Amino acid sequence: QIFKRRRETEIKHGRVAMYAAIGYIVPEYFKWPGYLSPSLGLSFEDVPNGLAAISKVPGQGWSQIVAFAGYYELFVYKYNGTPGDYGWKAITSSDPDTLNKKLSAEIANGRLAMMAIIGMFFQDGLTGSAWGDWALYTDSPLRSTGKFSPGYNTLPEWEKPKNGFEGLVGDQPPLGFWDPAGYARDGNVENFKRRREVELKHGRVAMFATIGYIVPEYFKFDGDLSPSSGLKFADVPNGLKALGVVPAAGWAQILAFAGFIETVVNKPTGEPGNYGKGFLSLGTLGLGSSIQDPEIRVKKLASEISNGRLAMFAIIGMFFQDGLTGSAWGDWALYTGSPLRAFENELGVQAPVGFFDPFGMTKDGDVETFKRRRATELKNGRVAMLAAMGYITPEYFRFPGNCATGLKFADIPNGLAALGKVPGAGWTQIFLFLGMVEKSLYTHDPTRAPGDFKNGGVLGVPNGSTMVEGEARTKKLNSELANGRLAMMAITGMWFQDGLTGSAWGDWSLYTDSPLRAFENELGVQAPVGFWDPIGFTADGDVEAFKRRRATELKHGRISMLACMGYMTPEIIGKFPGYLSPSAGLKYADIPNGLGAISKVPWEGWFQMVFYCLFVEYKSGFGKDWKEGTPGDLGWKMLTASNPEKKQRKLQAEIANSRLAMTAIMAMFFQNGTVGTTGPEMWIGKAPVPGSAWAFENELGVQAPVGYFDPLGMSSDGCVETFKRRRESELKNGRVAMFAAMGYITPEYFRWPGFLSPSANLKFADVPNGLAALSKVPFLGWAQILVFCGGVDFGLYRADPSRDPGDYENAGILGVPNASGPMSDAEGRKKKLNSELANGRLAMVAILGMMFQNGTVGTTGPAMWGF
Repeated sequence: QIFKRRRETEIKHGRVAMYAAIGYIVPEYFKWPGYLSPSLGLSFEDVPNGLAAISKVPGQGWSQIVAFAGYYELFVYKYNGTPGDYGWKAITSSDPDTLNKKLSAEIANGRLAMMAIIGMFFQDGLTGSAWGDWALYTDSPLRSTGKFSPGYNTLPEWEKPKNGFEGLVGDQPPLGFWDPAGYARDGNVENFKRRREVELKHGRVAMFATIGYIVPEYFKFDGDLSPSSGLKFADVPNGLKALGVVPAAGWAQILAFAGFIETVVNKPTGEPGNYGKGFLSLGTLGLGSSIQDPEIRVKKLASEISNGRLAMFAIIGMFFQDGLTGSAWGDWALYTGSPLRAFENELGVQAPVGFFDPFGMTKDGDVETFKRRRATELKNGRVAMLAAMGYITPEYFRFPGNCATGLKFADIPNGLAALGKVPGAGWTQIFLFLGMVEKSLYTHDPTRAPGDFKNGGVLGVPNGSTMVEGEARTKKLNSELANGRLAMMAITGMWFQDGLTGSAWGDWSLYTDSPLRAFENELGVQAPVGFWDPIGFTADGDVEAFKRRRATELKHGRISMLACMGYMTPEIIGKFPGYLSPSAGLKYADIPNGLGAISKVPWEGWFQMVFYCLFVEYKSGFGKDWKEGTPGDLGWKMLTASNPEKKQRKLQAEIANSRLAMTAIMAMFFQNGTVGTTGPEMWIGKAPVPGSAWAFENELGVQAPVGYFDPLGMSSDGCVETFKRRRESELKNGRVAMFAAMGYITPEYFRWPGFLSPSANLKFADVPNGLAALSKVPFLGWAQILVFCGGVDFGLYRADPSRDPGDYENAGILGVPNASGPMSDAEGRKKKLNSELANGRLAMVAILGMMFQNGTVGTTGPAMWGF
């Protein structure tokens, strides 16, 4: 019943969203003549499109809308047991299979529409225009320089930025002129126009193709497509299957028609995509002409390019889904040939993706081919691990003496540059050595597992010891595969970095052609993104603030590197003998690895850690490094160096490693919290340990789509009391956040009359909304707030261990003291409590977003909301 209710709600929301999305589009091309409200003199033409319309519709209009929706909800469309089916057979069908197919298509379209309308709201809110007139988005930190001139024409020469093409139709926020592959770097205008023309054509075809995927689900022409072949329109399946049904004569007609349009009808005019046929090419039929207003014209051309780009993505996705499932709208039950449903139990199948074969190379089920590819993967991974080490080691150590006559090891540069230094005889030796290893030392044996060679011991030592069969061996082999995959990615990245910069470790001062160069001399500016600041923290150009943040980044990275090592070391090397705390009788061996250790360390231990961190911070001068212009340099020459160039290089490598470590430790926390252990299950991807996070799966607040969500493993110990305390805190925080979110919105429309503080002569009207209010409320006001909160927490609403978290004896519905409650309907009560938790979680996210947005723009007025 709950599922059906939610499905019903989803379908309704989807239908409303589809209407809403259409409602955003239609007014751009058509509005009703006459008046919306004759009594107010308000014509339809006066009502703007999008969010701006909300303030134009009079109160009576909103009453009519609510009354109409309520009438349909309560009297016309009554629930009959089948979600979304109200007996209206225009969208459904009397045939069960067709009905199910159409409802599935409707749900998919509804989900897409819900995403679409949210995107439209966001774009409208940011730009103040229903279709994103980005010229109004003056606060964007990503805006391209120079103003946009009307139409296709480029900017005047004195307005042109350095790339030479910015300002053309198609440059839209947030990316502006986006050419990551550098196609336009040669400055060739003719090539640029040709590519833009191709883009427009592809976009137009893709828009037709996308519509062509959707329309046949709801409508097909009557009669015959090919009378001579007896082929009806109804017989042509939707999607890729249609390719095999259309007869050869049909394909000939299609090609002839496309060729005729391309070579005869559409004649180039000098402007890409403009063939002189007017708006929507209606001029071909004598029904329309080109748009003359420059502002409207550039807006519509920009919309066309954007929609075409989206359609190209959409149609590729549709092809992919259709090809995998055999159905134009992705009936996954038909996906019996999934390449992800075979070889699931083979070595190397690891979480989170399981058996990952997006190209379907194993869908034929050929075991021999699979084993050959797995052996190749292992070899490539092993070579990549050696290669990655080979990039790192020469930075710290090289053999003494000569590599060849007159060529010292010290003379061979690291990285790709070494390829030109090794003499021909050296390459011959390398190939002979590889051939000997491949053909005689490590020969393939079909009776053994891929990568397992008879005389290859641990770490590939010839005739060395081998591991016995068992869980430990499987774990290490899985680790080898995972590390090999990572190494293949790593060495490719190293080559890319080396090739761009001409240096094995990315001396970006040599990367003179970088289109992304900015702040090139600052520490941490590295390829491929250069100076990367998508949130605009450095938009104010404050050098001191930048250095302080860079020093903070380095500290976090160093801690993360130690933390990553701290996750791995106890699993591999073991733990210290003896006691961590003799007085508490706590041995090192008793402390679990990972998040589980947090609850085992005694408070004295935490105190020592905090004190030690403060001591280290004190010894480093509390930010002396960045204040003196060298973030991260604390004078410890093991990681830095007295030579400025070497120091800079090592600090660059350190910051890159620390960024990776910060990402890695967050993933480890998440993985550890999910599986409840740091043992093999964490690294190999087995099912979570029973009794950890699973202990609370049926508690209030466990809701789709994530179910019981505890990535940090805070409930992995299964302690019910701790869980209840945290749930109570969550409810309190959520309730406060809901009030806070409402408190941000309400003062924009209403404030109390009179004085907040008569003695301070402070009126309610004088208190600004949002964060700025913090500095206006007098001290006595804060004291009253704290006393009130304390009175509520310790007096009115006291926790009762015998009651559910957040359920207080004298609190009625909506928290009204001594009011009615609790609800007698158990199902309804659970539903409302779950709704409260979900709304509270949303409110906590919302209020943080509001505070951040308020703090960024410095106001709670229209600028905060993006208008």
